[in-house]
Amino acid sequence: MKLLCWNTNESVWNHWTTILDSSVEQIRATDFEQTVNQLSKGNFDYCFVYLGDEDFSEKVEDVVALREKFTNLKLVAFPNRRSQAAALRMLSMGVNGQCSPFIGKEQLKLVLSVIDSGEIWGGKDFIQQLIQQTATVSNVTINTSSGFEELSEREKTVAEYIGQGFSNKRIATEMEITERTVKAHLTAIYQKLNVKDRLSLALLIQRGVVTH
Repeated sequence: MKLLCWNTNESVWNHWTTILDSSVEQIRATDFEQTVNQLSKGNFDYCFVYLGDEDFSEKVEDVVALREKFTNLKLVAFPNRRSQAAALRMLSMGVNGQCSPFIGKEQLKLVLSVIDSGEIWGGKDFIQQLIQQTATVSNVTINTSSGFEELSEREKTVAEYIGQGFSNKRIATEMEITERTVKAHLTAIYQKLNVKDRLSLALLIQRGVVTH
């Protein structure tokens, strides 16, 4: 694996060097311009970006800019500050995940495995909180002109509940079906709408709804 690390913090850099396998080729960048130049000329599997406290908001926007410029790159943010607003901004724009800068070795392996499978990493509970935060209306109905016409009636119902921030367990209770069936509906919805995860679906639903 070839990895570009935008990181100016020596402690975090040394930690990453320790927890990554020796087979990983690590290249370090220290600013936005250097990161863009390296990504433009190198074939990297991942880019890790450390977000320190200094200029935190600007760094969040830099991460979003990298996502928009390098759409196929697997991009992981490592913020030193807990901020749900920053997390929502980055993850909703397609950043593949965010982790603690001092994440453990086995946990990092899990993160990369989840991202490699096509999902966003943020922790299940955290992703659910983000969805609930963005669900600003208590009841939504999918606008059939917004590209959702391929969904079956049951799939539309599941999607609407996702847009409201419901968990799989609550959806199963509301629809009187099993959680396994909810997961099956979600798999079909992801394929039909070409979205890769729960957060992406929720944001798509919330952008393409009529409220009542």
